[in-house]
Amino acid sequence: MKNSKLGGFSAYLGTLGALVILCIVLTIATPNFLTYSNLMSVLKQTTFTALLSTGMLLCLITAGIDLSVGANATFCACMCGMLVKGGMTNPVLLIIIALVAGTIIGLINGTLLTRLHLPHPFVSTLGMKNFLWGASLLVTGSQMISNFPTGVMALGSATIGGFPISFIVVVIIYILMHILLTRTALGRSIYCAGGNMEATRLSGIDAANVLTFCYALSGFMAAVAGIVSIGRSGICNGANAIQPYDTDAIASCVIGGASFMGGKGTMFGTIIGALVIATLRNGFTLLSVDSAVQNMVLGLVIIGAVLLDVTREAMAAKARRKEAGAKA
Repeated sequence: MKNSKLGGFSAYLGTLGALVILCIVLTIATPNFLTYSNLMSVLKQTTFTALLSTGMLLCLITAGIDLSVGANATFCACMCGMLVKGGMTNPVLLIIIALVAGTIIGLINGTLLTRLHLPHPFVSTLGMKNFLWGASLLVTGSQMISNFPTGVMALGSATIGGFPISFIVVVIIYILMHILLTRTALGRSIYCAGGNMEATRLSGIDAANVLTFCYALSGFMAAVAGIVSIGRSGICNGANAIQPYDTDAIASCVIGGASFMGGKGTMFGTIIGALVIATLRNGFTLLSVDSAVQNMVLGLVIIGAVLLDVTREAMAAKARRKEAGAKA
């Protein structure tokens, strides 16, 4: 197991420092950044990415990936839209249907990986992403749908003194997920499955069930994000299924310390990463930066974070070899 716990506050000083520097630069660059309304806007933008990143982190810890989270969120929102268009107005029922749909999609992703033995989650989740893109367009008739019940929109739109309730929900979820990952046997099994699959097998842990749980939870959190997106925009749009939401989620996790090699990552690091991504997006908007340039910069950020992780792993491995040689 490479890193199952927080490992000290110092592990996040670099990411926190980058966030602080980014905020200082944007404050200097535009007077509109450091205003209450804009900071609340950043938190609202963070919410959607942070929710997707929750499930993405679990998949990354197991050395997997879920490229369908953004499309899943859009599909769940479009499912609600189709039902509303058909006359359903019960917000509780709409939310339950969306959550069940998202979880089932995640469960299918996990089953394709663990029971049908597809070679890598990249294959199954990329295929699922494209399937959900088409399904989202199909259920909405390739049209935007609005007029959602207030109860459905509340999670993404309600505020307390301007502070978004959705971000409060994110904080609660992250605390619960931190407890799950660091204080339970299931959490230790998740890290173990990503850090050393052979050790997981020898420990008597059912790795297939652990992986299936991670992808099912990823689907559930995508559904929650989809419900939040309805409240933020007031509409659902099937065309959004192809948007790079999954890229933002991956970037948040990697910036926060997760590794594509598995066995690493924490909820605290991920929320910092999500704040970095949302702040970047917000700053680009305030500075009227072209969307193409935004995607280029985000790509470079991901590459830089991965290079940093690879370098850190290589240095740690070198130190371990040197220590082993000294003992010998």
